[in-house]
Amino acid sequence: MTLPDTYSQDEKNELERQFGVLLQCWKSRKNDQDVALVTEAYLLAANAHKDARRRSGEPYMYHPLAVATIIAGEMGMGRTSIICALLHDVVEDTDYTLDYIREHFGEKVAQIVDGVTKLTSEDFDESVKSLQAETFKKVIMSMSYDIRVILVKLADRLHNMRTLSSMPHHKQLKIASETTQIYAPLAYRLGLYKVKLELDDLCLKYINPQVYESVEKQLLGLREKKINEIEEFLAPVRNELDKMGISVRTMAIERNVSSVWERMAKFGMSIEEVYDVYVARIIIDCDDIEKEKIRCWETFAVFTKYYYPDNKKMRDWVSFPKTNGYSSIHAVFMNKQGNWIETQIRTNRMDDIAENGFAAYWKYRDKNTTDESGLDLWMKVVKDLVQQSDENRASAIEFIDSFRLDLFNDEIFVFTPKGDKMTLPKGSTVLDFAYSIHSDLGNHCIGANINKKLSPIQTELKMGDQVEVITSEFQEPQEKWFDYLATSGAKSRLKNGIKDFRKAFKDKGKAMLKDYFDHAKIDFSKQNRNYLAEKFNLSNRNDLYYYVATRKIGRQDVENCLKKDEASWSEYLVKYLTLGLVRPSSQRKNGEKSGENNVSGYVISTCCTPIPGDDVVAIQLPGQPIQIHHPDCPEAQKLMSRYGESIVKAHLQFGDDFAFLAKLKILAVNKMGFGATLFDTITNQEKLDMQAMEMKIEGGMVVATVSVYVNNLKTLENLIDKIKSLDLVKKVERVGKRS
Repeated sequence: MTLPDTYSQDEKNELERQFGVLLQCWKSRKNDQDVALVTEAYLLAANAHKDARRRSGEPYMYHPLAVATIIAGEMGMGRTSIICALLHDVVEDTDYTLDYIREHFGEKVAQIVDGVTKLTSEDFDESVKSLQAETFKKVIMSMSYDIRVILVKLADRLHNMRTLSSMPHHKQLKIASETTQIYAPLAYRLGLYKVKLELDDLCLKYINPQVYESVEKQLLGLREKKINEIEEFLAPVRNELDKMGISVRTMAIERNVSSVWERMAKFGMSIEEVYDVYVARIIIDCDDIEKEKIRCWETFAVFTKYYYPDNKKMRDWVSFPKTNGYSSIHAVFMNKQGNWIETQIRTNRMDDIAENGFAAYWKYRDKNTTDESGLDLWMKVVKDLVQQSDENRASAIEFIDSFRLDLFNDEIFVFTPKGDKMTLPKGSTVLDFAYSIHSDLGNHCIGANINKKLSPIQTELKMGDQVEVITSEFQEPQEKWFDYLATSGAKSRLKNGIKDFRKAFKDKGKAMLKDYFDHAKIDFSKQNRNYLAEKFNLSNRNDLYYYVATRKIGRQDVENCLKKDEASWSEYLVKYLTLGLVRPSSQRKNGEKSGENNVSGYVISTCCTPIPGDDVVAIQLPGQPIQIHHPDCPEAQKLMSRYGESIVKAHLQFGDDFAFLAKLKILAVNKMGFGATLFDTITNQEKLDMQAMEMKIEGGMVVATVSVYVNNLKTLENLIDKIKSLDLVKKVERVGKRS
C-alpha cells in the first residue's frame, strides 16, 4: 500500500517527513517487525482519510500522525499504542470496520480503537440526555481493562486543543470545557503533569483569553527577576551538597499561566503577591532506590542550615507517594530578602515519574514484587466504579459525577488503629472511612476517635489522621447521612443500607397503608400506591411502607394527598420545579424597581452574575430558559462539558432601563468615617443604587462587601476606579467572577 494521489506531492512529502519524526521519537523497544506493523498502520490510515480535510484545510492525516507522535515522544509508549493512535479515527470516520482492524492488527488494537471511538446519536434512543457523557463513560469503561485507551484519548485531545484556533467559538468553548472538566484532571491523576499543565493553559486561552494574555504578559515582566532570585537562593545549598559528595541539578520552574491565575483568583491576589509563581527545584543524582529517601532528607537538612522553613506548608510525598507514583518533598523557605520560596526536592527517578507519569512509573516498577502499585489500586477503584454504575443502572451523567467525586479530587492518607495506611479523596469524612472498610461498619457508625479524640461522623479527615470507628447496634443508616459523604462508593453502600433496613418495615407499613386506603374508600391498587409514592417524592413503594410504618406519613397525609385537586397539584409541581431560576433584577430610569425584567426565555445565572459588557456564554437545555453565564464559571463549564451541542451564540446587551446586581469586596485601612465615605461615593457621586453593604473589622483593616446595581460593565469599572482612588483603600475586587 502506498500514499494515494489525492494528496499533492508537497503533502506526500510532509506526511513522509512527519512519519519520519514519529519513528525518530519512538524510543521504547522496537525491531523490524514492530516498525513494519506501524508503517502498515500509517499507510492504512493515510488511505482511509485520503479525502478528508481538517477545518484549517490541511489533510486530516496530519492529526493521527501528530497523536501518534505525542504517544511515542511525549508519553514514551510503544508499538501497540502508536498503532492505535494512527488508527484511532479510522472506524469512526471511514468505511473500515473493527473486524478489519482486528484481522490485520489483532484483538488488543481493535479493543483500544473501539474504546476511543465516539458514540453517535444513532447508538441511542431519544431518552439519552448527553451524548458527551455517554462517550466519556464508554472511554472510562474501556480504560478499566486497558489503560492505553485513555492515553490515546488524552493524546488525541491534546492535539485537538493545540489546533483549536481554526474552530468556531462555540465549538472552542465546548471542547475546552470538556477538557478542563474531564481530560485535564484525568491527565493529572495518571501523573501526566506536562500534558495536564498544557491542557489547562490551552483551556484558559480559549475560555478567558483576556485573562490568559494578561497573566502571560505579567509573567514575562517577572521572569528575569525571579530566576535571578532563585539562582541566588539555591547557590549556597548546591555548594554545600557538592562538598558532601551529593551531585544535584537545580532549576527555576515557572508555573504555567492557568495555575498562577488560579492562585490569583482564589486568594484575590496580584501576581506579585503569589509567592510560588516560580519554584526552586533540586534533583538529586541517586541510582540506589534504597537511599532515595535519605538523600532527599539530607538535602532538606542542608536547606534548613541556610533558611527557615514554613512547617505548615510542608508536604512529604516521599514517605507517602501519590497513587500515580508522584514523589517529592515540597517545602517553603524564607530567603535572605524575606521572601518565601517554594522548593521541590526529588531524585532523578522521582523527576522522571513526575514529568512523564504512567510510562515512567511502569519503567521503574519492581517486576519481582507482588505488591500492587498505586496505579493498580487506582485502576481497581475505576473498575469498582464501573461495576457500581452497572449495578445501580446509573445514567452516564451520574457516572461522570461519581467519577469526578472519587477519582479527580486530591488524596489524603489516613491510618487505621493498627497503623495500616488508607488512601481517600480529599474531603472524606469519618463516615466515608467507615464505609470504605465495610458496609456494616458504616451503617452502624456513631462517631470515631480521631487521634484519640472523640469526633462526630461528619468530621472531615486530614492528612495523617488515625481513625478508630465507633459503632452501635442501635444505630441505623439515615438519609441525612448523604450530606456527610464525599465518595460515591460510600453513598452507594449507604443507599443499599437504607434499602435493606427499610425492607424490614414492608409488611407492617403495607397493612397500615391498606387501612388508610380503605378508610378513604380508594382502591389499594399498585397504580395508586405508585402514584402516592411519587407524590411524596419517594423512590419506591418500600420507602412508602417504611414512612407509613414509622408514622412519618399518617392517615390524614395520605387522604389529603390522594384527594388533592389534580390541577392545583400540577400548578404546585411547576412552581416547585422552577424554584431557583432567578431572573436579573431590573431598574427603571425613573428609579422604580421591578422584581424581574421582561426578557422572555433568559435566565441570568446567580452563580457568576454576568453583566452587560462581560464575555458570556448561553446554554439552551430542553424545556428550560436559556442560561447566561461567564465562560469561566465552573457551573457553565460543567454544563458545556455535558451539553456542548446546546451552546448558542450570545451577547449580553440591555438598555439603560435594566440594572444588574454586582458585588465588590473592598479592603481598606480601618478609620472612623470610612463607611460614610464609601456610601457617599457609591450613592451620591456615582448615583448608583446599593442593595447591601456589610463591613467587618480585621485588626487594623476593614473588609467591606458591597452589592450594587449597575447597567453595564463600563459603569462597574468606573465605580471600581473611583473606590480605588480613595485614600484608605488598599484593594478592590469583583466577587463572583473569576476575571
